[in-house]
Amino acid sequence: MAETRPTATVKPVTSVQARKSSNAISMIAPVVCLLIGYVIWRFVLGNPANFTEGKENGGFWPERHGPLTGISKMYLGGIVVPILIGTFLTMLTFVIERFMTVSKASGTGNNADFIRKVQYHLANKNVDAALAECDKQKGSVGNVMKAGLHRYKDMINNNELNTEQKVMAIQKEVEEATSLELPMLEKNLVFLSTIATIATLLGLFGTVLGMIRAFATLGSDSGGASSAAALSVGISEALYNTALGIGTSAVAIIFYNIFTTKIDGITYGIDESGFTLTQTFASLYK
Repeated sequence: MAETRPTATVKPVTSVQARKSSNAISMIAPVVCLLIGYVIWRFVLGNPANFTEGKENGGFWPERHGPLTGISKMYLGGIVVPILIGTFLTMLTFVIERFMTVSKASGTGNNADFIRKVQYHLANKNVDAALAECDKQKGSVGNVMKAGLHRYKDMINNNELNTEQKVMAIQKEVEEATSLELPMLEKNLVFLSTIATIATLLGLFGTVLGMIRAFATLGSDSGGASSAAALSVGISEALYNTALGIGTSAVAIIFYNIFTTKIDGITYGIDESGFTLTQTFASLYK
């Protein structure tokens, strides 16, 4: 008696290839920016030439008195100031990095116009022209649309699957392409959201430390006008921390909202491209 073997079902192989991307910037940038922040605070703001008196060779945190310029007063805000400067530089680094990534992902033209052009070519059953539009558009929407169109083209000549199965194969291809694009768009946004939160807290922490030093100085003085002057100077120095923290947080929030809005627009374009492919195929190849 002949042995009967089950027939293997051949599944379509996806054309989507996983991307290899390094995120070394997320580990290196914060450390480098903090070091640069300390260098700016110690050697630029804390330059002896910016003060009337102070130790010339002070070490990690040299003593300075009598700032000659307004910006050199930031040095007297304490050791939290270089951390805040480093946080601000870190925020700028990720703003630039996200701007470059999101701009590239947005493509070379308007996504809505691009999808309309693809719809026109597909309505005329010209898949190659639609693929050419993807090469022109580029970006995340173009990449997802291109991956879906390759599967779309394969399904046209496929005689083994019915229309519903073909549509599901196209939809699966689009979903796999989308799963590779979205993480690239959202990567490193967590740094901006985190900085938006902790920058204000760091500023308040530096202000509290400055106030402690100011009142300690007031308590050690004999009193009088000199004590009041020392207290007012100490408070103004402490408030530099608050200003730096709030300013950094405000800028981080603004850019975080800008990027999330742009990413939402790209995500909508990706969803619309997938819907366009499946609905067009279902209507033309019943």
